Amino acid sequence: MRIKSVEFAGAIGQPGQPPPESARGMPQVAFSGRSNVGKSSLINRLLGRTRTAIARVSATPGKTQEINFYRVRSDLGDFFLVDLPGYGFARAPEEARKKWEKYISSYLSRGEDLAGVVQLIDLRTGPTPDDLRSVEYLAELGLPVLFAFTKSDKLTATKRKEAFDKTVKALGIEPDQAIAFSSLKGDGRDDLLETLGALVFPQGDESADEDGSDGDEADADPEGEVPGDGEGAGAPD
Repeated sequence: MRIKSVEFAGAIGQPGQPPPESARGMPQVAFSGRSNVGKSSLINRLLGRTRTAIARVSATPGKTQEINFYRVRSDLGDFFLVDLPGYGFARAPEEARKKWEKYISSYLSRGEDLAGVVQLIDLRTGPTPDDLRSVEYLAELGLPVLFAFTKSDKLTATKRKEAFDKTVKALGIEPDQAIAFSSLKGDGRDDLLETLGALVFPQGDESADEDGSDGDEADADPEGEVPGDGEGAGAPD
C-alpha cells in the first residue's frame, strides 16, 4: 500500500461521542500504546510526514486527551487512522484517566467500522502490565491486533533479535503478528503498510481508486492538512 495524502478529520473527547461524520462507514484502524511509546513518531513515519508532522510529538506524556482521526488516501482506497490517547501515565489525574478509559472503551466496543488495532510495545522494555491489560481487553472484544515493536534502532542487531523473541513470547503471539519498527530509520515501515493494506483492503487492487493511480509520486511525503496547536490538533506520544 502506498500513501497519497493524509489530513486531520476530527476528534472524540467524550464517552458516547460519535466519530467525525466523514469517518462513519469508512474502514478504520486504531493505534494503541502507553504514553511515551513513540506512537506519534511512528504515525508520522508511517504516513510519510517526517518533515511536516501530522501527529504532534510532545515531551509531555499523557497530554493527549482525545481520540484523533486522520483520513488517509492510499492507492488501495481511503481509510481512517485513529490515534488513541496513550495509557499508563501515572502522573495524570485519576479522574482524567478514568474519562479517557471510558471513551476509548466506548469507541472500541462499538467500532463497527474498525478493521483492527495496531498495538505498540517498546521493544527495549517489553510489555508492561498496562500493555498486557490492553492486549487482554482487545482480545475480549475479538478485534484483530497487529503488534508494532517501537524504538528498535535503540538496540544492536543481536539485542534486537533477543528482545523481539522475548516480547513475542511474553505476549503469547506468533512472530508474524509483530513488526519491529524504527521511527528514526524507517525500518519496518514497508512491512507495516503492506500488512495494514491487507487488513483494511482484503480485496487488494480490486479496491484501488478508479483513476488507477498507484500513488508512487506521493508516498515519500504526502501533502495534507496539518492541524494547528488548538484542541484536537493532533496526538503527542
